[in-house]
Amino acid sequence: MKIALGVSGGIACYKSAEIVRRLQDRDVDVVVLMTKGATQFVTPLTFRALSGNKVYVDLFEGPSSGSDFEGAFDHILIAQSIDLFLIAPATADCIARLAAGLAGDFLTTFHLAVTAPVIVAPAMNTRMWDHASVQANLKTLVGRGVHIIQPEIGQMACRTYGPGRLAPVKEIVDCVMSLLNRRRDLEGRKVLVTAGPTIEDIDPVRYISNRSSGKMGFAIAHAARNRGAQVVLVSGPTGLDFPDTIRVRTTEEMRRAVVDNAAGADVVIKAAAPLDFRPKSVAAQKIKKKTADFVLELEPTADILKDLGRDKNGRVLVGFAAETEDHLKHGLEKLRAKNLDLIVINPAGGPDSAFDSDMNQATIVDQSGRTEEIPSVSKQVLADKILDRVVQLLK
Repeated sequence: MKIALGVSGGIACYKSAEIVRRLQDRDVDVVVLMTKGATQFVTPLTFRALSGNKVYVDLFEGPSSGSDFEGAFDHILIAQSIDLFLIAPATADCIARLAAGLAGDFLTTFHLAVTAPVIVAPAMNTRMWDHASVQANLKTLVGRGVHIIQPEIGQMACRTYGPGRLAPVKEIVDCVMSLLNRRRDLEGRKVLVTAGPTIEDIDPVRYISNRSSGKMGFAIAHAARNRGAQVVLVSGPTGLDFPDTIRVRTTEEMRRAVVDNAAGADVVIKAAAPLDFRPKSVAAQKIKKKTADFVLELEPTADILKDLGRDKNGRVLVGFAAETEDHLKHGLEKLRAKNLDLIVINPAGGPDSAFDSDMNQATIVDQSGRTEEIPSVSKQVLADKILDRVVQLLK
């Protein structure tokens, strides 16, 4: 196994050397990429001695020549050869450049060329960590499928105390190994994922929908692809990105897209939140406020999950239930009524609601009634926990 370790310029750089040694102890080949700022804390020679590999800092080294020209493609060639890209520590500046898609040095250019899973381990002062810009940039990276290892709370080099200290080396290495070891366990499998809300028009101006952000479904799609699956993602309206997403708007459009793509799927994970009801009729013109006697009549939409459960054809079928009360009871009822193999039950109201959050807590239940409680974790982590259960069912 081979990974690239990106090191950006923060005081926590010295811990990156230990990360290299710990990974080598587990037979992982490590190629180190450094920002120029990082070289002010630890020399490239240190990482070369530890890793046994060339250390990359500059895109172009020395005057132009034939050999140097060939070296200009190193960021592409190495990106194609690795199984994972870890950036530890990732400073606030590094995170901002990754989120913006900049390519001003070897590390950021390399990031754009990587198709393997990416892990970012932030490290910075507490006030910087709490800044809205940093949190927005992390949110952007999470939306693209990047795994974030949350920093720990502790004493900083600047003598302040709070969140922002680089996560423990063991935690970082364990996260890397976990992703590497399950990297290809869905290879050769087709996974169909649904995500996001649906929309049903009331008139040309208004519509009904729900609060689903699509983040959970997109996290599952990214995780399944990283584990080697052929992934088809059907999504309602969201601002998230995934290659070759089938975009739909209404529940009926989602139903047709699912039916068209379910053939040959080994796994269907329905993380979307299609509307259960739609207006009986759509007004041709905008309904005026003065229409005091206006009544919105609703009719049920197609039950996509129930239809899939009736005709599983050996597929593993996973559903979600967002509940405001009696979570386990209602989730079990849904699992049995719709012939699911697994159901993921989320709280839908209050401070623990997963709507539009990067975090989620859940209870995973199988057909035997066995439950697995997942405390509040990132949706990326939860996505892999769900897929771990799916892989067990496929064996």
